[in-house]
Amino acid sequence: MRAQLNLASSPLQNNRRFFTAAAVVGIPALALFVMLCMKVVHDRAASGERREETARIEKEMAGFQAQRRDLEAAFADPATKSITQRAAFLNKIIDQRSFPWTQFFLDLERRLPGGVRVLSINPELSGGLVQVKMQIGALSDKSKLDFLKSLEAAPEFSNLEVVSETRPAKGEDRDVVEVSLNAVYRAVSPLAAKAAEAGGGQ
Repeated sequence: MRAQLNLASSPLQNNRRFFTAAAVVGIPALALFVMLCMKVVHDRAASGERREETARIEKEMAGFQAQRRDLEAAFADPATKSITQRAAFLNKIIDQRSFPWTQFFLDLERRLPGGVRVLSINPELSGGLVQVKMQIGALSDKSKLDFLKSLEAAPEFSNLEVVSETRPAKGEDRDVVEVSLNAVYRAVSPLAAKAAEAGGGQ
């Protein structure tokens, strides 16, 4: 008769639960680790692209700054300044010759009521418009108001601004009031002016 003896120092143990729990915890951890590694690789690649883009933009900015310095040096050259000033002067002459000055003074004269006279006028041409600074004298407050209302209603004049008003010492043939004002003049065809006046009168 044979007797079976267990000579091991400790009895055999069942580790199936341990390995199952380890697999349950380890597999998600491994997946998370893989995802983190992929994210690190992706971030490094994106960071490299950003560095390349930043380097490209900095290079372009350096090129633009060099071009700006070249242009500034060119415009600072006395010969270039002379050409620029001459071109501006010629353009101003062309604008002045092409502007209907006769029409301007006719339109202003049509707006002058009785008892009002122009003491001084300083028209300056700017971009097809005339910035007008003028001083008028009026024999009465009524004639002064009539003139201002006439300018406000005129399609040729806009941006009317009264700068100052003074009353000189009384005397024969002296204006009761003197007014300094600014306005913008733009030439308008006679038909358009009549249509605007008719529309404003309705």
